Amino acid sequence: MNLVPLPTSPALPATTLAERVYAQIKQLIFDFVLLPGDRFSESDLANRVQVSRTPLRQALQRLQREGFLLVFPKSGWQVAPLDFEAFDQLYDLRVLLETHAVTRLCEMEERPVLKELAEVWLVKPHERQMAFITVDRLDEAFHSALVRATGNTEMARVHDDITERIRIIRRLDFTKPNRVEATYDEHARILRAITRRRSDEALRLLRAHVEQSKLEVRHITLDTLYQARQRVASSA
Repeated sequence: MNLVPLPTSPALPATTLAERVYAQIKQLIFDFVLLPGDRFSESDLANRVQVSRTPLRQALQRLQREGFLLVFPKSGWQVAPLDFEAFDQLYDLRVLLETHAVTRLCEMEERPVLKELAEVWLVKPHERQMAFITVDRLDEAFHSALVRATGNTEMARVHDDITERIRIIRRLDFTKPNRVEATYDEHARILRAITRRRSDEALRLLRAHVEQSKLEVRHITLDTLYQARQRVASSA
């Protein structure tokens, strides 16, 4: 695994270095370079990313709190296996929050968020973004904006936490061009239904949209994980 060494200048605060190590390791997990179920020691990973043990441990402990890593006393760390049952529960909770938000949006008088979202999603086919990293961020922003528009900060906080926890699989949905096109079409239909205050239609469309995405990402994740394991086996 070829990793870019992190700067270790004394001028760089330990907290900043820990943040950078955290981001790098998390990306390795998201990219399936560190595979679900893989075990590693702190010394092994410290050598790979060329960073001292203190910021590394801070980064690992943060990833453990977020559920991406498991730690075993005297036997090191493990990348948490993918738990699709837990992901399903998080998706169910996400649907509850977003359907409540859509119901409120259909009732609210002032809805500036709809105009902002329309400028992104109600565009002509040739104006659509196709880079999966960009669409991934736009999709998260779309669903987050629906929830934040309710003005309920606690609900938005919980929704943000769910978004973070399912990102490892959800982001893969946009690696397929047909899924990008489907996302634009489905978001557009949801927006139009909300704009016309057709609550029942908007809720039906939203539930179908999230459910289809959940099914797609499970399939894509398993396929991507299989390919990653095959690459590791062939290079061993």
